Amino acid sequence: MSLEPSSGYAAGPRDDSQLPIFDVQKVQLRFDISADFVTAQVANNVLILALSTGRILRFDLDNAEDIDDIDLPKRPAEIGVIRRLFLDPSASHLIISTTLGENFYLHSQSRQPKALAGLKGVQIESIAWNPSQPTASTREILVGAADGNVYETYIEPTTEFYRRQEKFVRNVYNAQDGAVVGMYADVLSSRPETRRVMLATAHKLLHFLGRTGRQGNEVSGSIYAKLFEGETPAVYEVERTGGPAPSSLVVSPDAPDSPPSTLDSQGVERTYAWLISQGIFYGQLITSAADPAVLGRQLFRESRLLPPAKLPPVQTSGGRSRTQQPPINSIILTQHHVLALVEGRLTGINRLDESVVYNQQVLDPGTSALGLFADHQKNTYWLFTSTEIFEIVVMDEARDIWRVLLQQGKYEEAQTFAKTAEQKDAVASMTGDHLIALGKYSEAAVVLGKSTKAFEDVALTLMDKGEQDALRKYLLMKLGNLPKKAVMQRMMVASWLVELFMAKLNQLDDTISTKAELTTTQTTVSAAETQKRLPGVRKEYQDFCTRNKSDLDPKTVYEIISSHGREEELLFFANVVGDFNYVVAYWVQRGRWQQAMAVLKKQTDPEMFYRYSSVLMAHVAVDLTEVLMRQPDLDAKKLIPALLNYNKVSEGSVSLNQNQAVRYLLFCVNHANSKEPAVHNTLISLYAAHPSKEESALLGYLQTQADLHQQHYDADFALRLCRGHRRVQSCVHIYCAMGRYAEAVELALKYDDDAEDGADVGKGWGRYVELAADVADRPGNDEALRKKLWLKVAKKVIGQSKGIKSAIEFLKRCESLRIEDLIPFFPDFVVIDDFKEEICAALEDYSRRIEELKREMDESASTAQHIKDDIKALDQRYAIVEPGERCWKCRLPLLMRQFFVFPCQHAFHADCLGEMVMQSVGMGKEKRIRELRSEIGRGVAMGKRREGMVRELDGLVAGACVLCSEMAVRMIDEPFVTTGEDKGEWTV
Repeated sequence: MSLEPSSGYAAGPRDDSQLPIFDVQKVQLRFDISADFVTAQVANNVLILALSTGRILRFDLDNAEDIDDIDLPKRPAEIGVIRRLFLDPSASHLIISTTLGENFYLHSQSRQPKALAGLKGVQIESIAWNPSQPTASTREILVGAADGNVYETYIEPTTEFYRRQEKFVRNVYNAQDGAVVGMYADVLSSRPETRRVMLATAHKLLHFLGRTGRQGNEVSGSIYAKLFEGETPAVYEVERTGGPAPSSLVVSPDAPDSPPSTLDSQGVERTYAWLISQGIFYGQLITSAADPAVLGRQLFRESRLLPPAKLPPVQTSGGRSRTQQPPINSIILTQHHVLALVEGRLTGINRLDESVVYNQQVLDPGTSALGLFADHQKNTYWLFTSTEIFEIVVMDEARDIWRVLLQQGKYEEAQTFAKTAEQKDAVASMTGDHLIALGKYSEAAVVLGKSTKAFEDVALTLMDKGEQDALRKYLLMKLGNLPKKAVMQRMMVASWLVELFMAKLNQLDDTISTKAELTTTQTTVSAAETQKRLPGVRKEYQDFCTRNKSDLDPKTVYEIISSHGREEELLFFANVVGDFNYVVAYWVQRGRWQQAMAVLKKQTDPEMFYRYSSVLMAHVAVDLTEVLMRQPDLDAKKLIPALLNYNKVSEGSVSLNQNQAVRYLLFCVNHANSKEPAVHNTLISLYAAHPSKEESALLGYLQTQADLHQQHYDADFALRLCRGHRRVQSCVHIYCAMGRYAEAVELALKYDDDAEDGADVGKGWGRYVELAADVADRPGNDEALRKKLWLKVAKKVIGQSKGIKSAIEFLKRCESLRIEDLIPFFPDFVVIDDFKEEICAALEDYSRRIEELKREMDESASTAQHIKDDIKALDQRYAIVEPGERCWKCRLPLLMRQFFVFPCQHAFHADCLGEMVMQSVGMGKEKRIRELRSEIGRGVAMGKRREGMVRELDGLVAGACVLCSEMAVRMIDEPFVTTGEDKGEWTV
């Protein structure tokens, strides 16, 4: 890089708050320059140095190697030494002015300065660049001369030799007060024809504001002529005292990180400073006023003068302060300070309170300074002498601005400059105190809520003032700023807020009701306004509960809201925190069953249904049953107490078809397929205990269970209930389901009530006798039991009957009963004529059976004779064995040794057959075959004993063919191909 800072310019991490705001650092050049500097300019990171030899050096501070060495078209002896440089903020246009009045123009893309013929002989002192900052041309600019004239020109670079650089040059104004030491032009609105021009001489500061002419409207092309001719400037003039002193007009740079200035972005207010012999006159370049016509006067009225006496005294070489303050040589403006150079001493002054923030001797005594220069776009600041370059480094310039603004009571502005948490807190605290003093409690609550000012001080202050609304806002802000880990503090603040919300809501309700009663003394408008505020406060409370429900203790909040009697808010909070138990309990306690059901319908927690089912079943049974039937996760067993309680309350007043307990249990059994015995037992108990004598529903349920071949109820329990409530048919059914037919028949006959019911009509019998007869037929294949049961029925029937004939007719339904079985049940003095026909029929039946037995005996004797004949024929049966026939096991010729031949024509050697038999019979027979073979082979047994053993062995071995008999069936799981056989033999 061409410009290299000296050692100490670049440092490591440091705390900028402990360092001075300004630090002057000498810039070391990498090459020697033989001539002295005569003037310089800096803009947009481009540094221009003019040498006494007429050379111009142009440095690009972003590119270390980019250096342009430019010479003027003529030697200094012909045109004079360069006296002033004017560089626009974009660094695109450079105007060079010499001591002999020669002026040249150099574009940033060119290295050949072109003479400005139209400005020949003009000693340029200042230039007001076009506010739009064009880069291709300068557009309309104002040039201030040493003789007080102001020229307007338009410079457009060209490469044509005979063409002038300036399109026109026109004298548009004369200050008539010496040299024009400074000018500035800007746009006050989006309308480009409305502009402001600040013009400064050594003793006057003029402010022009008005419409400019449109380009091309005049022959000359001037736009400022109309402004200077038609507008009267606002003038600020100072006394002409003392000798000549340096004078200039400077403007503050662009805001950091802001886009380049354009016509549409001139709304940002800058600061100007006018250096005069009396000091520094500075103020805001305000862009708006109540009356635009007096904008200039207002600008001057709001500006102030910083006299040289306020600057630190300059020390003499002996260390003493001078009696007379020397004049200020040069000034520039930073974002918030004024930098003044006085005889080599650089002083930084805060523009807000005129405090000195920097005062350092930076130049050696006797050193001549070219002045202070500012890069308005890059916010860099420079000090040039004839031989040296210094950069004024700014470090966190705005660090103390917030404090100054705070001391001046500019609280809103101070908040924008506070950066750290400590600064923001200090600003918030003082701002809040100020707002409280002004009576703006709501605004103060918002600000103080962000500060760390003692909580109790703020809260007590607002309470003493009776500002409950402001206190509520303050607590909301504090709650939002409290960390999540501060659980106790958050809970206390949140609970307090609930109390304030309830008090506010009650106050509004009381106000509305009071105003409704006192319409003669209170206006209707205020009542309407209060009515409108109520929904807003309620909505604010609801949002607070929703947002901070985790910080609220439900029990505490319930007590607070209940103490104020706010039912709607109480239920809203319970719903927000999901405490539906509380909501249901609230409605239940007040007997508002439909509201309770409305909440319960939306729940899925089984515990809630278990808890409130008892009381709700007693009052809204139908609705509750509908809800229960839609809950798939309920344990019906836990609802049994509620169902039994409902049944007890509604017993006798509700039929079984309308009984909701029965309805729900049937749903559990039929649709939910409940197998819980308690559910089934409860259903049976409700059926059995119902006052109605009809037991078809109970019997239908029991039959359904039997049809499904499932019995989920306790039979003993059901039996006790049915007997206790005289449910005879159901008892009989249960006995039958248990296989206890005898008890079923006895029970049916025991409760026979034909005499009472008059059911014995014609040939009909009592319902329980019929039931007993039906049960007696159920054993089916067990004829003995069936006959036994029918005998019980017969005894009952014969005992009840007034006619033996009808009784016998009834008993004919069982074909197992004989007349002789019934005779013991007949009365002692019965007349035989009543059952003579039955006796005759029985005797005839016996005769037929005897004849059938004789015929069967004759057939058996004939069959036995045929069998004897067949046995004799077996002794003479034979089989033909062919000479080449082989054993079916070993495949050797059959006649080689003893063999067996079976009727199926299978033939085996005796030993082969024995092995095959032993493989297929059990271990007992196998052992017996081996024993017989051993004894016969040793010849131990002789005579008849041997013959008997041989017959036994033949019977065991040759009793049946091993390939055709049952033995072959038992060998079905053996493989066709054994381990020792060749699988290839089975290949097809």
